[in-house]
Amino acid sequence: MPPSAEPRNRTGAQLLVDSLLLHGADIGFGVPGESFLSVLDAMHDVKDRFKFIICRQEGGAANMADAYGKLTGKPGICFVTRGPGASNAAVGLHTAHQDSTPMILFIGQINSQYTERESFQEVDYRRMFGQMAKWVASIDRADRVQEMMSHAFHIATSGRPGPVVLALPEDMQDELAPAKDLAPYQRVAAHPGEADMHKLRDMLSKATKPMVILGGAGWTKKGCDDFLAFATSFDLPVACSYRAQDMIDNRDAHYVGDVAVGLNPALAKRIAESDLLMAIGSRLGEWSTVNYTLIDIPRPKQPFVHIYPGADELGRVYQADLMINAGMPEFAAAARKLPPLKPSWREWTQGARADLEAWQKPVKVPGKVNMSEIVNWLGKRLPADAILTNGAGNFSLWVHRFYRYGGFRTQLAPTSGAMGYGVPSGVGAKIIYPKRPVISFAGDGDFLMTGQELATAAQYDAKLIFIVVNNGMFGTIRMHQERHFPTRVSGTMLKNPDFAALARAYGLHGEIVETTADFEAAFERAWSADTAALIEVRVDPDAISPRASLTAIREEALKAKK
Repeated sequence: MPPSAEPRNRTGAQLLVDSLLLHGADIGFGVPGESFLSVLDAMHDVKDRFKFIICRQEGGAANMADAYGKLTGKPGICFVTRGPGASNAAVGLHTAHQDSTPMILFIGQINSQYTERESFQEVDYRRMFGQMAKWVASIDRADRVQEMMSHAFHIATSGRPGPVVLALPEDMQDELAPAKDLAPYQRVAAHPGEADMHKLRDMLSKATKPMVILGGAGWTKKGCDDFLAFATSFDLPVACSYRAQDMIDNRDAHYVGDVAVGLNPALAKRIAESDLLMAIGSRLGEWSTVNYTLIDIPRPKQPFVHIYPGADELGRVYQADLMINAGMPEFAAAARKLPPLKPSWREWTQGARADLEAWQKPVKVPGKVNMSEIVNWLGKRLPADAILTNGAGNFSLWVHRFYRYGGFRTQLAPTSGAMGYGVPSGVGAKIIYPKRPVISFAGDGDFLMTGQELATAAQYDAKLIFIVVNNGMFGTIRMHQERHFPTRVSGTMLKNPDFAALARAYGLHGEIVETTADFEAAFERAWSADTAALIEVRVDPDAISPRASLTAIREEALKAKK
């Protein structure tokens, strides 16, 4: 504003909502609470520019915000009430932290004059969320709203992205303060140095069996395109880290599989045999290293390059020969400009791709339903821009192994391994991108943790398809139980509702599938439905994973105990 203009007074709540608009937020997810009534009122004045999605539980709302952050690269916005609401939202915050998703969680807070009395639902969020967020703060004064909102957007998106938590005391929301003229946030990222890029090319020139493990957060569509151009130019085999398979079009000849739970043994062998290993964007956490056994700690046996947006992660577990602290789009742009080599590893890359194609052929399983055939069919039926979401459980192994993701932001799944992610992330994805097909996978145990968000799908006419894989148990835990305590089943069996009938109770389309042959027609009916649809796929409990039946796992464990 001009220097002579008098700043106008706004309430803290109005300043907060003004800041959301300034920084490009257009949608938020949450469950209303009396602790942020003034913020809800301020949203009423801008409802044509900021859409507040009413969710049914704070865990669902936080997961929808995480989905927004993953899909757009902008901070996902979530509003919850104090105490119980914040506690419920913790699961989504933890997922955003481990997945490096930009997100801002706003928590209505008690009146500041009541602090330290254990007043109604009082919690110190700095202590509660200190290890699960990049920054946790309380906006105690209205005249600091704009400053702290700017900081929140900057810190959520810069370096290694992640979640921020801001508490909003009730009295602050109604205080008056002058509105200042500010600019939108700018993402801050490190750029790779010229010397580092020359060293990278030199290391490639000496390799005969290179391997890339690609993943992480902070990518853009252009960044992924630039990386693929680099991989193509150097004919590199590219594996994606756990639940980051959409960093590269899986149909591309350079994609060779995912480094995750259920790792292809042939890919594991190639990683072990590689003479140059490059981790680009991936933290190389527990699941992307097969419980830290795939790569030697702290010094990998082969020359190792680690490129990551957060400097504090470099050298944390693995010592690398070359460490580059850079944003992913910034690194990819620089890599694309590297003068190409005449690679000597063409057969190596082609062989790794052939390993993947053999690995993705449907397998035989017990029972009348074969999930490998169903997922294989979906891969042919769905368009390349379809978004597939899932939570945690053995059911996800079928999707990750047998589906070919179409590229940037077609996969939403928690690297944190959190159950209950698939339903809300699917609903959020369809609200964010209503014209893109969205398929949400869940196991029976997984679904019932957040299945009430079917009501959100119905309320906002989000026409996605939910696929519930029902085997009547907490399958992953049962699998581990049989490995360690064979035949001693305890705490893992489930009695489930009729999921299709449950969907119909919400006003949605519901189907039950009990044979592989019935799935195609059921899916087409769901696809053509006027509402969201749910397909309950009843699978044989013995078909616990693509690699082994539950019976085989039990028998092997019993044999080992003799």
